[in-house]
Amino acid sequence: MREDWEKKRLNDFVWFQRGFDLPKAKFEKGNIPVYGSTSILGYHNVSKVKAPGVITGRSGTLGVVQYTQKDFWPHNTSLWVKDFKGNDERFAYYLLQSLDFASFNSGGAVPTLNRNVLSSFIVDVPPLKTQQKIASILSAYDDLIENNLKRIKLLEEQAQQTYEEWFVRFKFPGHEEVVFDEETGLPEGWEKKKVEEVCKVTGGGTPSKAKKEYWDKGTIAWYTPTDLSKSNSLVQLSSSLSINELGLKKSSAKLLQPNSFMMTSRATIGLFGITQKDFTTNQGFINITPLKETEKEFLLYLFKNNISLFENYATGTTFLEISRGNLKNIKLNWPSELLINQYHKSVYPMHKTIFNLTDQNQLLKEARDILLPRLMMGMIDPSASSGQRVEELEVNEKLGMVAEKGSNYNKE
Repeated sequence: MREDWEKKRLNDFVWFQRGFDLPKAKFEKGNIPVYGSTSILGYHNVSKVKAPGVITGRSGTLGVVQYTQKDFWPHNTSLWVKDFKGNDERFAYYLLQSLDFASFNSGGAVPTLNRNVLSSFIVDVPPLKTQQKIASILSAYDDLIENNLKRIKLLEEQAQQTYEEWFVRFKFPGHEEVVFDEETGLPEGWEKKKVEEVCKVTGGGTPSKAKKEYWDKGTIAWYTPTDLSKSNSLVQLSSSLSINELGLKKSSAKLLQPNSFMMTSRATIGLFGITQKDFTTNQGFINITPLKETEKEFLLYLFKNNISLFENYATGTTFLEISRGNLKNIKLNWPSELLINQYHKSVYPMHKTIFNLTDQNQLLKEARDILLPRLMMGMIDPSASSGQRVEELEVNEKLGMVAEKGSNYNKE
């Protein structure tokens, strides 16, 4: 640690306040984010706290630290920093990320963060100028990640809007010359087809968790709906769990190639995932394999656009679930092969860019996570231009590898 750093109790560094109660029924339409223990729970028309804000989980989930530059409402499942005590807000955000919040758990079945225990924890605090330099280094990575997320969102919206323009409003290339069938209301050459006529529909399975031999040294991605909800992304780079060949053989899980895509089929119907690697899923999915590779993009957005229709065929008392049998018999509009191929040529490059940006974000996160603990422990001097220590050289070597991999995407 640097000589000019101080050891302080956490409550002498920042002061936490418990969030405010807000039942879900009292959420209002507005633009004020309501922060829970892990993410934004919704929006309200009244703010409780002025920006900037740092929020962390108080109950349920511990260890997720959030930062906002907009006025907000901290939910009572969270703690928020009421007083930064003259410290840099962004530095406080990164310092809190470096703490092991699990060690502060004072709850039983439900993890709970006790402010008294948290406040007495000792942290290393540098001078304000050093705080600002550290925050600037780390936030540069987060800014790049955020910019990539914005680009991804725009590309997904563009693909969706193109689908709606062509296949919902029928403003596809050459539509001016097309004659519509009076009986079906569809352009000539289009048909109504059952799902089972246009793709292969399969389910998933779970190898016995009691059999370690099904999971040990697993190399086959095995997805659960939680993987998709946590990533909040169409593109899936990896699953939280993997199975091995024996687990695949001894379960109803099916090995699928990247040309397939996954759709959650229970509780939340219609979370979608695409991947560039072979994968399997648990039984909470219906997986779709197109009959032709060029039909994947159209099928994906066709399904995304018909979620409300699928929900009408779902059953269940505890939660809604659509069965493969019901899904197979649903009839959907099926355009000409020529138009599907045109859509593939238009959207495939967008998906490729989304994969590249998502992969690049993963590399940026790895680089940031290498730096975070070392900067917080004073192992790296953020203002040093020469005389770097062994630790700094090691970090630079790793970051160079990450940068080299990331630069490949910019060449495409």
